[in-house]
Amino acid sequence: MTSQMRGPVSAEQIPGFTQQQLRDRFLVEDLLVADAVRAVPTHYDRVVAVGAVPTTSPLALEAIPEIRSEYFLEHREIGLVNVGDAGTVTAGGVEYRMEPEAVLYLGRGTRDVTFASDAAEAPAKFYGFSAPAHAEYPNVLAGPDEGTIKELGDPTTSNRRTLRQVIHENGIRSCQVVMGITRLHEGSMWNTLPSHTHERRTEFYLYFDLPSDARVVHLMGEPTETRHLVVADEQLVLSPSWSIHSGVGSQAYGFVWAMAGENQSFDDMDHVQITELR
Repeated sequence: MTSQMRGPVSAEQIPGFTQQQLRDRFLVEDLLVADAVRAVPTHYDRVVAVGAVPTTSPLALEAIPEIRSEYFLEHREIGLVNVGDAGTVTAGGVEYRMEPEAVLYLGRGTRDVTFASDAAEAPAKFYGFSAPAHAEYPNVLAGPDEGTIKELGDPTTSNRRTLRQVIHENGIRSCQVVMGITRLHEGSMWNTLPSHTHERRTEFYLYFDLPSDARVVHLMGEPTETRHLVVADEQLVLSPSWSIHSGVGSQAYGFVWAMAGENQSFDDMDHVQITELR
């Protein structure tokens, strides 16, 4: 299991960054790699992103030096989404069947977490979003059709989308992690428009279900100092609390959104109208 720390970046640094510096600090291009478990610890609310792609044999979620723990979830919780084909997660001696787009919450104190795929040629791809936890909540699996479903946007503005809240204050309970999946409808390409910031929370976006020749132009930065990242399939964007997080794709796509911070209120956001962006 490999890890690489992403340190904090202040909003004041952004105007001087090159495009490559932006990508190096806010985009994870290789989180989901065959036969590997990769972790990206960050200083944004101490969130750790995890990617695991087992093929011929199971892979284990192990502690990394940056969290100073005996095992990964000793002081943490994690939300896991399968963005690949079918597989299983075994945690604390219990096996959880993970169909595509199933979501699994594992609470603080859960030991012996392993990932497996049903078929090596069509592996499961597990994305994890982990935050520090001060209490223990039960491990819970949600199937691909479970959660609080919200239909948002309008086809006339090309942002019709289905938002599925899974780990949240009125769903699967956690200490900090809030997680769900959004899918754009055919013919819609804009996500999270009008955009917003979360002054009290960090949010990560994992884009998925994009063809190899498609891209999402992800907008980031302060509302009056915006920048962009061109993002491919299964790449992860780290969005600090001061940054907007919105984007437009060359075609419809899906993304996993996950947050951690001071509260779990989904509606706690500071909206920014498109006429205010610079």
